[in-house]
Amino acid sequence: MLFNTMQYLLFLPVVVFVYYCLPERMRNVWLLVVSYYFYMQWNPIYIILLFACTLITYTGGMILEKLKNVQSENQDVQNIGKRTICFVLCIVLNLGILAFFKYFTFGLSLLNRVLEYMQMEVFSWKYNILLPVGISFYILQSLGYLIDVYKGEIGAEKSFICYALFVSFFPQLVAGPIERSKNLLIQLNEPHAFVYENVRKGLLFILYGLFLKMVIADRAAMIVDVVYESSNVYSGIYIIVAAFFFSIQIYCDFYGYSIIARGSALLMGIHLMDNFNAPYFSKSVKEFWHRWHMSLSYWFRDYLYIPLGGSRKGEVRKEMNRMLVFAVSGLWHGASLAFLCWGIFHGATQILEDMIERLRPINDAVQKAVCFSKRLLHTAVTFVLVTFAWIPFRCGGLEETVEVLRNMCRLDNWVRILEGALSTEMLGGKIYMNVLLGSILVLFIVDYQKYKGRNVVELFFGQEWWFRTAVIMAMVFIILLFGCYGEIYDTQQFIYFQF
Repeated sequence: MLFNTMQYLLFLPVVVFVYYCLPERMRNVWLLVVSYYFYMQWNPIYIILLFACTLITYTGGMILEKLKNVQSENQDVQNIGKRTICFVLCIVLNLGILAFFKYFTFGLSLLNRVLEYMQMEVFSWKYNILLPVGISFYILQSLGYLIDVYKGEIGAEKSFICYALFVSFFPQLVAGPIERSKNLLIQLNEPHAFVYENVRKGLLFILYGLFLKMVIADRAAMIVDVVYESSNVYSGIYIIVAAFFFSIQIYCDFYGYSIIARGSALLMGIHLMDNFNAPYFSKSVKEFWHRWHMSLSYWFRDYLYIPLGGSRKGEVRKEMNRMLVFAVSGLWHGASLAFLCWGIFHGATQILEDMIERLRPINDAVQKAVCFSKRLLHTAVTFVLVTFAWIPFRCGGLEETVEVLRNMCRLDNWVRILEGALSTEMLGGKIYMNVLLGSILVLFIVDYQKYKGRNVVELFFGQEWWFRTAVIMAMVFIILLFGCYGEIYDTQQFIYFQF
């Protein structure tokens, strides 16, 4: 069930209405039932994997808690080893599920390449493994809980219903944010009264998320898809423009999902974390990763980078840890050498930034803080680097990436862009290009306010009623008139569903 469908827009009000009508002790049961129903709309059989992951980590958490208590009471040193074995077993089982469904085919293809190179017989596999939607997200979220219990940062959740809801809560189930047990699990154990302010803000989040997805992301996808799928025809400047629009598309697509998820949860009084903080205003790739997909960045930082030693064991070890984290991040996004290269590129770029930073004179930090042109240059360079890195991400395969980069170097058709060929050939007319560019300008203004640390929602609700009404009506009008929906557009799936 997609957020940008009429099915969801009918599903959500029913869920919220029943939620507030039920007594508090039944609300989590209701949310768990509708969350499983929500997930089963994609492929019912894979609900077994979701339940298995939930059962493994719930049981593991309870055992870890019990062994810890026994150890504290009896000073039994052997329980330390038992806890470690239980912890490692739960981790291996969950990662094994993820590895089989996401990386088995990729690993087998790499092995067969090696065997072919060595002129040996290859392995044949006749079955297609369909990647369960959201599996990377809910497994990381459940593993984060298990690690927190093992480290003693939280106690094990006693209620299976509450924990199962933590893993499967429908607004953020299939594409995050990857919530921490310290945030979401605690909220699920608390009563939530109907608060008008939460409903008002939640509906605004949903509306803005639909605007980002249907008006900007899906419109930009019309350009991106045509160019990338026919890069030999639309070469040169077309690919450069398409790369720019893909940067906008993937941001608005993923940010749109995240903010709809926040709005949907807020209708029931549950606060999900903000997953994006104006990332394209970043002045370095390092800052970009502090602002992009923050729930994933924090997860890798706390559960992989820091346990590896972080920056505590010297510069060389720090950079090695960083490269490993970003290589894993690349493979988390997709089982492909192209995604691995994407991750390595981001890691290598940050290492290069650190090297340049160490070579700068001390007084350059002061100049950087006050000089607008320097800040603008850093922002522009960062955006170009990130945009370039999105090319293998969009292509999905290493061979396709090389082909697109080769065709991009053919700068022989820039005049057609100036003549408006892009808007007429791919968007159906200049009016759609103007709407797209105007919508991107709205995104720029909103993100700039956010980048400056201002609460955009509070700013909006602080305006006069007529202004708020006009803005909301304008957004509804633009979504209905220029948004991509209906059978003719084959409702666009959110990009991060495939991860």
